[in-house]
Amino acid sequence: MFHHVTVLLEEAVNGLKVKPDGIYVDCTLGGAGHSELIASRLGEGGRLIAFDQDESAIEHARGRLAPYMDRVTLIRSNFRHLEEKLLETGVPTHEGVPQVDGILFDLGVSSPQLDEAERGFGYRHDAPLDMRMDRTSGLTAADIVNGWDEREIADILDRYGEERFARRIAKAIVEARKRRPIATTGELAELVKEAIPAAARRTGGHPARRSFQALRIAVNDELGAEEDALHQAVACLKPGGRVAVITFHSLEDRICKQIFAKYVQSCTCPPDFPMCVCGASSTLRLVNRKPIEPGAEEIAANPRARSAKLRIAEKLPPGP
Repeated sequence: MFHHVTVLLEEAVNGLKVKPDGIYVDCTLGGAGHSELIASRLGEGGRLIAFDQDESAIEHARGRLAPYMDRVTLIRSNFRHLEEKLLETGVPTHEGVPQVDGILFDLGVSSPQLDEAERGFGYRHDAPLDMRMDRTSGLTAADIVNGWDEREIADILDRYGEERFARRIAKAIVEARKRRPIATTGELAELVKEAIPAAARRTGGHPARRSFQALRIAVNDELGAEEDALHQAVACLKPGGRVAVITFHSLEDRICKQIFAKYVQSCTCPPDFPMCVCGASSTLRLVNRKPIEPGAEEIAANPRARSAKLRIAEKLPPGP
């Protein structure tokens, strides 16, 4: 059963300012909570295009969105192919670029992927070491821990997991795989736990949490996909259209914040130029300068919402 509690549901959809006849994109269909609310606000001429690379999410959404399927298109694809797939759906274009009224990203792993042991995302159940969001893609977490060299493993644990014991963990992994391949999440979680000093294990949650996050990000190239898709999203918005992005950890949020800042900034001249010569104008304006975060009631009902942040930006008309 695919069950996912949608985070910042009203805040994100309200932030898109859904028009009944508008065209909207949910880049992260997941449990279809955001998609359902968007679709319910569309009328005649309105359209929702929803992406997910997980076939189980697509199948679940067909049932949940059944009352609205006359205005919904489901696409099984990574959202990094946003522009290409929108062109295939036949949405209106401007200078060859598809144009829509709003785009939503709810980043991170959906609850069913975390909770289904066989997907290999979690460290609390013993399962094959997989972590692929798209189970037809090639690279798995087992491929990384058994095939990458020690420096590469340490680098991703440090960069994507912000794990301060990355080198110790990478060394432990390489030593263990000399004896036999590391095949399950349970084996890896125990290795990570043993590599971290006992005093450090007593704080900060499960000792394998950061390492599992890092591997998941690397397997799915989550940050690269986010960066690619956000640039495409800005290009695909109509003037007045909005993009809403929900992130769940500092690395995702930093990318979103930096990309928004790039498009909000107007002048691109070097700071030591005495005057502007580039003639550039801002592409976006921030709807909320500080990210919107879940309230105490939502966090109490869904502890996974605790780290969520919502940023919203609006596309400006082209400058003179």
